[in-house]
Amino acid sequence: MTFTIPIENGNEVKNAEADSQRTLYPYVTGTSVVAIKYKDGILMASDMGGSYGSTLRYKNIERMKAIGKHSLLGASGEISDLQEILRYLDELILNDNMWDDGNSLGPKEVHNYLTRVMYNRRNKFNPLWNTLVLGGVKNGEKYLGMVSMIGVSFEDNHVATGFGNHLARPILRDEWREDLSFEDGVKLLEKCMRVLLYRDRSAINKLQIAKMTEEGVTVSEPYSLKTFWEFSAFTNPTVGAEGSW
Repeated sequence: MTFTIPIENGNEVKNAEADSQRTLYPYVTGTSVVAIKYKDGILMASDMGGSYGSTLRYKNIERMKAIGKHSLLGASGEISDLQEILRYLDELILNDNMWDDGNSLGPKEVHNYLTRVMYNRRNKFNPLWNTLVLGGVKNGEKYLGMVSMIGVSFEDNHVATGFGNHLARPILRDEWREDLSFEDGVKLLEKCMRVLLYRDRSAINKLQIAKMTEEGVTVSEPYSLKTFWEFSAFTNPTVGAEGSW
């Protein structure tokens, strides 16, 4: 975007061009990410849809990525801004590796870094239009946190972004427990993702689940959930509504 700025220099007015590139509005976006702590580490789930406005334009977007040796990132929101964040993180991890001191950044440090980045961009009125989930395991300690596009951050035993913050968190509050096995954790995440598939127009039935343990990150191949669409509220959603047939 190029615009002209008038500059007064005595009686003379000059034109100066300034280039500015920023996300003024999210265009291609990903929807909810849900993550929990389980017995051995962190589990995270997201679908692979990318919506161009209300059009489900892309169906093969991966929104979870390993960060260094100990962290796992998941993101909802603008995909191009997520790519920018991943470039920041690649540079952070590269600089950390260059020290070659036998130490490496843990999930808490990466989460703090992301909080500073998001808050800094917000203060410049040029935010990154994402909500981020950062989980990891280092030295036997599990860590799970979230940071919003304006830099609001917190830690918890389970987190969710987007619609998941309203529809999945109540399920997690009722059914999550600290000693969840891997199998039970996956079932719980699939239950949350199924509810989101039913209720969120931007969700698609193609998801991945990522596992983070002391051994590293494993991301599953994309797969679909079994669904049931014959509920009476689905077959006739406007029954009883004023003005309906």
